[in-house]
Amino acid sequence: MTEEQGYTPPKVWTWDRESGGRFASINRPVAGPTHDKPLPVGRHPFQLYSLATPNGVKVTVMFEELLAAGHDAEYDAWLIDIGEGDQFGSGFVEINPNSKIPAMVDRSGPEPVRVFESGAILLHLAETFGAFLGQPEDRPELLSWLMWQMGSAPYLGGGFGHFYAYAPYPMEYPINRFAMEAKRQLDVLNRHLEGRDWMVGDDITIADMAICPWYGRLVMGEAYDAGEFLSVHEYTHVIRWAERFFARPAVQRGKMVNRTFGPLEEQLHERHDASDFETRTQDKLSEAE
Repeated sequence: MTEEQGYTPPKVWTWDRESGGRFASINRPVAGPTHDKPLPVGRHPFQLYSLATPNGVKVTVMFEELLAAGHDAEYDAWLIDIGEGDQFGSGFVEINPNSKIPAMVDRSGPEPVRVFESGAILLHLAETFGAFLGQPEDRPELLSWLMWQMGSAPYLGGGFGHFYAYAPYPMEYPINRFAMEAKRQLDVLNRHLEGRDWMVGDDITIADMAICPWYGRLVMGEAYDAGEFLSVHEYTHVIRWAERFFARPAVQRGKMVNRTFGPLEEQLHERHDASDFETRTQDKLSEAE
């Protein structure tokens, strides 16, 4: 009998700090801050507090695409190290009571406005600048795909990704359950993208920016080391779309912001100016030490 087959849930659940696998230390069953830590504030109208997970990349790609399109969307991107518990600092909890990245403060108006949840940030920025929303007649379709991503990706990341790559030991039932769902979602996208360059309309929108950092990374072999396991080569339309998305210069810059893993030349822990991509990546900072 395996450990998973022999588990009987207790009548009342209690928190075991030692369980939960690789990321157990960043999870807890209560909300609120654990320590006092104010957030830094830069000089730009938009202050982003994030990490280059797929949800964080959505927003930094949006900012870089806005700037590339000529919008006055300068921003400061501050690193939130979830492994160190930065998301539980008092300043971060004040702008996101859910203690998840990304979170943003829009200081472009008379009073600062907090925005949390990546989909909400994308929509807020798109409406603020009137950009990447597609044609007016496309709005219902765009919002449908944006909400599809927000509802579906937790099954990919917190479901398949967790049990396949991060759980304390392999468990057949949840891996099979969430692999099936991940492949179903990829098939949804593959069918939709047949004959299309972008998710909605004829150009990139926030629907692409929301979905591709999750599913595009997966089919490009950049997520969970699971490409062969999920036979991602089958999803040819998703691969074609992801290649187009990740080839965009603004997307390549957005992927670097708040990144703390991978090659040093692709890591820009904080972004405060466009020149930072040339002067403040981790390889440059390491050379200067």
